[in-house]
Amino acid sequence: MARPKSVSSAPISGDLADKTLVLDNGAHTIKAGLAVGHAENEPSLHDCHVIPNVIARSQRDKRTYIGPEYSECLDFGELAYKRPVEKGFIVNWEGEKAIWERSFFDKNAAVLQCVPEETNLILTEAPNSPTALQRHADEMVFEEFGFAGYYRTIAPTLNAYAPSPFPSTSISAPGIPVECLLVVDAGHSHTTITPLYQGRPFQAAIRRLEVGGKTLTNQMKELISRTFDVHREDHIVGEIKEDVCFVSQDFNRDLEKVWKGGRYDPREIDASVVVDYVLPDYETIKRGFARPHDPKANLRNIMLGIGTEGGRREHVLTIGNERFVVPELLFRPSDIGMQQDGICGTILQAINALPEVLRQAYLANIVVVGGTSKLPGFVERLEAGLRGMVDVDLVVRVARAGDLVKNVWLGGARMAQNEELVKSLLGILHKARYIET
Repeated sequence: MARPKSVSSAPISGDLADKTLVLDNGAHTIKAGLAVGHAENEPSLHDCHVIPNVIARSQRDKRTYIGPEYSECLDFGELAYKRPVEKGFIVNWEGEKAIWERSFFDKNAAVLQCVPEETNLILTEAPNSPTALQRHADEMVFEEFGFAGYYRTIAPTLNAYAPSPFPSTSISAPGIPVECLLVVDAGHSHTTITPLYQGRPFQAAIRRLEVGGKTLTNQMKELISRTFDVHREDHIVGEIKEDVCFVSQDFNRDLEKVWKGGRYDPREIDASVVVDYVLPDYETIKRGFARPHDPKANLRNIMLGIGTEGGRREHVLTIGNERFVVPELLFRPSDIGMQQDGICGTILQAINALPEVLRQAYLANIVVVGGTSKLPGFVERLEAGLRGMVDVDLVVRVARAGDLVKNVWLGGARMAQNEELVKSLLGILHKARYIET
């Protein structure tokens, strides 16, 4: 197939499809669901399917898990991963096509049945995507899948159409965006800061921090591997991060709690910070879990099965300052040599790029989304950090979206209920033809 040089903007005659597939194509997971125009009820989060955006190969049973099949895996040890999305952009369409086909078009196994010729598509992408990657996405949507209508947009914009967490800016009708919103999207590959005005981004004010969930997981692997090699255990380390990590409100104080200078140091380690994490063996323990720290146990005895509960052999990691040192990278990326401001400084960069008369409006309407923002203490630390960096007379409000993972999809589903808006957006490229120029 010849690569298209441009897209015809003249729509072919015919009505737009009634159903719209809203597809938030994230680096870690795909959030997808069908939205129907003129729906009497609000879109439900239960209609949104979260699908792993990954192709995983097991080194033990030699099976390959594609997209939704990943949930069928019973042993996550030493899985080899291939992700079609890198740095927030789809760079491997061969892999992404396989995942989409298993997720939406496989008549026997698809988690969400979809007929492309009878369905419109709203597809998200990361801000500032290279033009070549955008063109390739357009080609795949029309030439490979043949969707009836198509609208590609950056993911943060759809948050403006979701219910606002601020009562004073709540919206009632689908398809009506919040007037002023600053979206902090802490995702898998990176964190983006996007100021929106009535659902449209201030392009020049968008900022990106190259720290996301993947960065934190990799750092956790490095720290844990000093005592127990987990370099090839992405899934397990990801679970450890989700189960025990938190954002410190006072980093130096928490560090002091777990610091011990040596065996003769009289200070005691704070048991409220240090935990023991029991690793899964995928035989008797299907998922790891944290439990209170036992200072008398040591890794060698546990691995030999000495002193374990019920005589059961366990692999236990003691997690101390890693619990808050790893998430600290969001606020101090310089700790691993990155020449970037932390998330608070990056937000202020975005705000300072706006007209001065608008800055207060955006400081008072900061919404946090993305799986990485689930870390306990994230919003509290972010708000406190921003308050300490701006004038005391300015109002700073930071709030979590109703659903940190599905909020983009929910906004897209609400937008799709506005028939006139959908026609104006999808009609531009409705059944468009690629032409060589």
